[in-house]
Amino acid sequence: MDRILLTGNYSDSPFAMDMAQYLGIREDISDLVSLKTYANSEFCPRYISDPDDLENIGTRLKGRTVIICSTSTQGRERNNLGMRNFILARAAKENGAERVILIEPDLFYSAQDRGCFRYGEMEKERSASDMKKFDGQAFSALLYAQLLKTAGVDTVITVHNHSVKVQNLFREIFNGDFHNLIPTDIYSHYIRTSDFVQTGKDGDNLVLVAPDKGATPFTNHVWDALQLPNCKRVVMDKVRSGEREVKMTLSPLSEVGMDYLEGRDVIVLDDMVRTGSTIVQCCEHLKTVSPRRLCFGVTHFYTSPEAREKLNSPFIDEIMTTSSLPDIMNRDQQGRLRRKLVVLKLSKWIARYVMRLLDVDDGRYLKDFYAIDMSSKNPRWPPPSMY
Repeated sequence: MDRILLTGNYSDSPFAMDMAQYLGIREDISDLVSLKTYANSEFCPRYISDPDDLENIGTRLKGRTVIICSTSTQGRERNNLGMRNFILARAAKENGAERVILIEPDLFYSAQDRGCFRYGEMEKERSASDMKKFDGQAFSALLYAQLLKTAGVDTVITVHNHSVKVQNLFREIFNGDFHNLIPTDIYSHYIRTSDFVQTGKDGDNLVLVAPDKGATPFTNHVWDALQLPNCKRVVMDKVRSGEREVKMTLSPLSEVGMDYLEGRDVIVLDDMVRTGSTIVQCCEHLKTVSPRRLCFGVTHFYTSPEAREKLNSPFIDEIMTTSSLPDIMNRDQQGRLRRKLVVLKLSKWIARYVMRLLDVDDGRYLKDFYAIDMSSKNPRWPPPSMY
C-alpha cells in the first residue's frame, strides 16, 4: 500500500482515519498532508515532502494514488468541504499523482439534480410548468461533477446515490469511473444473522416495504441479496396533501395485501431520510394491521432535530442505518433515538471495495466486512456476534 496516500478534507475526519486503518496505511494521515488554512480563511493544503530533498520538487507524488475521503458534518458546510476537495485534488495532480480517487459516501449537491433546461439524453421531456420550478437555479450536481474533473479527480466512489440522472452524468463526465455502491450485502447479512427481525422459514415471516415507487429498486436489491424466496414485498403509494404531509395507500405493485402483514416482521426501506414525514406516515399506516415488529432501514440519515423528533414515533420499533453521514455516530446527535438505533459502519466495506479496485485485495475482509454500533439504550444490547 506504499503507493497509496490518503487524506480527509479536514484534519479530524473519523471516516478518513478509519479508511487509513482498514487500508493498512502505516503512516499517520496527519503526517502525509498539511491541511493548513491562512489567516484570511483560505484553504492551502500541502502534501508533505522531505525538506532536504532538492531533486524532486513538485514530483513527490509521482506514480502514486491519492485518496481523498470526504464526509459532511454539521460542524462544516458542504460548500467549504467541496472547495477543499477541489484544491486537494489539484495539489495532488500538480505534484505528480497518477490517480486521484474521491470517496464521498453522500455525494455533495446530488439533490440539486435539475435546472431549468434538459441535460443531454438523460431525462425525459419536461413540461414548461416543471421547468419553471427551477427557473433561475443552477444545475449544481452537473457543476460539481465538472469542477471535480477539472480539479484532477479521476475516480468518484459514493454510496447509494438516489438520483439516476446524477449517476448517469457522473459516469459520462468520469468516463465510467464512477462507482455507486449499494450496501445490500451488509443489510442482508445483518437481517439474516442478527435478532433485528425474525425472518422465519425462507423468509415467510418477513415483509419488505418500499414507502414509494422510488424506493422499489432498493427494496428489490435487498430482497435479491437476502435470498429468502418466501419473503414478500409491498409497495406504497403516497399522495402529498401539503409540503410535508402525505397520505399512504397500497400500490397494485405489491405482492400481498395489508392483511398479510399481521403478526409478521416488517422492514420499511429507503435511501435517505431528512424530515421523516413520509416514513412516519407510512409506518403509522402499516401499524394499523398489527405487524409483530415494524422497523425502518435507511442508508443516509440526516440527523436534523425534526427528523429525530418524528422518527421517535411509537409506530417504529427500531431503525437500521449506516455511517455514511458520520454525525449519526454521535450520541448527542442521535438524541432519544439511540434507544432504537443500530448503525452499520461502512468504512471496512468501502476499504474492501477500494482494495479490489486497485487490485491489492488480500481477502482480509472477505467475511468480516462491516462493524456494528449500537447504544446500550437499545433493548437488543449487546449486539449479536456477526458470526
